[in-house]
Formats: sequence, C-alpha cells, structure tokens
Amino acid sequence: MAGTGVERARHWRYEELPGVDLLRARYVRKEFVRHTHEHFVIAAIAEGLEVFHHSGSDQYAGPGALALVNPDTPHTGRAGVPEGWRYGAVYPAPELVAEIAAETTGLHGTPGFVSPVLDDPYAARLVHQVLRAADEGNALAADTLLRVAVTRLLRLNGGPLPQREVRTAGSRIAARARAVLEETMDGPPSLERLAADLGASPFALLRAFRDTYGMPPHAWLTDARVRRARRLLDAGTVPAEAAAAVGFTDQSHLSRHFSRIVGVPPGAYQRERKNVQDARPRLLLPSGVWQNRQREQTYAPAEETPAEQDGPAERPTNPAERRPTAGSRTPPSSGTPSA
Repeated sequence: MAGTGVERARHWRYEELPGVDLLRARYVRKEFVRHTHEHFVIAAIAEGLEVFHHSGSDQYAGPGALALVNPDTPHTGRAGVPEGWRYGAVYPAPELVAEIAAETTGLHGTPGFVSPVLDDPYAARLVHQVLRAADEGNALAADTLLRVAVTRLLRLNGGPLPQREVRTAGSRIAARARAVLEETMDGPPSLERLAADLGASPFALLRAFRDTYGMPPHAWLTDARVRRARRLLDAGTVPAEAAAAVGFTDQSHLSRHFSRIVGVPPGAYQRERKNVQDARPRLLLPSGVWQNRQREQTYAPAEETPAEQDGPAERPTNPAERRPTAGSRTPPSSGTPSA
C-alpha cells in the first residue's frame, strides 16, 4: 500500500448531492469507537482490511467488499492488517434511500441492509466513481451513479428494517433516560442521580439502556454530543463554541471525540462544509465522453489530506479489478452502469 504509515482523510459534501456525506480515507492506527450515524454507511474498501464490530461480532471487509451500516446502528472500526485500510464511502440520508427503494425495488417497510458486509467489486467501483464525479463537479454522473449503486445494493442485500418498539419496562426507562440526556447534554446527571429520578437502580438502568441502544449511557451521550456538534458546525458555529454548547470541556475535548467518530478533526470538517458554498461551477460532460471515462476508470483515488492536518492530495495507482462473488450478477463491461 502506497505511503505506508500516513493517514489521510477527507470528509465533505457536494452541493448537487443534498443529504449525502462523502468520505475518502486511508487509516492505519485509527480506531473508531462505538458510535452510530443518522445516515446509511456505504463504505467501499479499495486496499487493506477493515474490521468493525457490528451486531455482537467482528465483521471483515477487504478489497472489493462494502461495509454497510444502517442508521442508528452501533458499530466500531479499525485496521485488520498492519498496513491499514483505504476506502471511499457515501452516507445517504434515510429519506433518499427510501425514495430509491420505492422507485426501483419491491421492498416494503423501511428499507435497509441485511448483511453488514457484501463482497461485490462492481458496487464498490460505483461508490468510488460517485466520489470521483463529485470531485470533478459532474452532477449528472454523481447523482446517477449514486442511485445505481444504492439500487444494486438494495436488490442484492436489502430488506425491511425492524421497527424499534418500546414494549418492556426496561426499554421504557431507557427511552426516558435518553430524553433526559438529550435535554441536559451540557450538564448531564450522574448515573446514580439519573436512575433515582427514573425510579430504577443504577445497574438496572445501565443494563436496560445498553439492551435498548447498544451502548451504555455515557457512550451514547458522547455520540449524541458529536452529532449535535456536527449540526452546529454545519450552521457555521466555530469549534470552540460548538464544544461548549454540547457539553465538552473545550475544543480539544471535542476534537478528540469528533475524530474518533467522524474520522477527521472538527476544523477540517467545517472547512469542507464551507467549501461547498464556494464550489466551482459543476462540469456536465457530454454523455459519450463520460461513458468513455467510466470504461477507463475503476477505483477512484482514496488518499487525501492527512487525517489531522491539511496537505496536498496523493493519487495512488489503481488496484486490479476483481470478479464478483458467486451469486451476484455480472456487471456490464461498458456503457451506462446498471443496477
């Protein structure tokens, strides 16, 4: 893997893909703590191996595979080999995925992914091409490729998401505790005080909260603080003020947790959000030129600025194409991508 030991990441948005976050990264030592996302995670591995804990067990995703995480699903992330892993990811909003599912699949209920890992090099290549098109300002290609990729993944690995219903006494207590933590984010009570106010013992509350939300209250609170900080940063709040508003002691406290969940520091995250407003005019290539480019390109470059600082991007060589696994449909070799 090129540039062994150097971690690079870029987390950004493209104005022509509303409701979709984009990430291109290479991590070696990075370890993502247990966290959740409001959006879907569709991460295409280009090199190395990612290991992430999901639904009670470790999952492994290598080149040509995709890590697929549904919204509000706790998971972690780390390297599975010494050289780390390189990948590109798109984070579409649940509303967008539901819209695509309704138009292109027969899924009923709230759509989501069944398996957290899918070995499908064609879909992985589509994800990288979405990122490339966004980089080039090609709105038509980016939107088309994203919809084709999501459609394919739903057809190969889609199903209705289970509905979380508050049925037991424990889940009701957990829901009440969550509401309290959301209201007192900048000054939450202790576990003992929170449990007493809800008429439960500390260990009963801890167990009920973990069973309901997949993590203990303090981990959920950190995750929720980072989510709210992201919204503040998106709105233009400076990192130091965002840190204070959500209950972190200072900006460095925010930065430490933000990087362990989002993958980049809050300053770099906000700069990319600001850059969306100053984006260069989009490039709409003639269809023949665009289709020729699709035939020539496979994995998009995934190494960007160092994860903790800014710098020039590097362009690694493209890895060789891989065949899809048995059971997946063989993609067309040229022309317009199909799901």
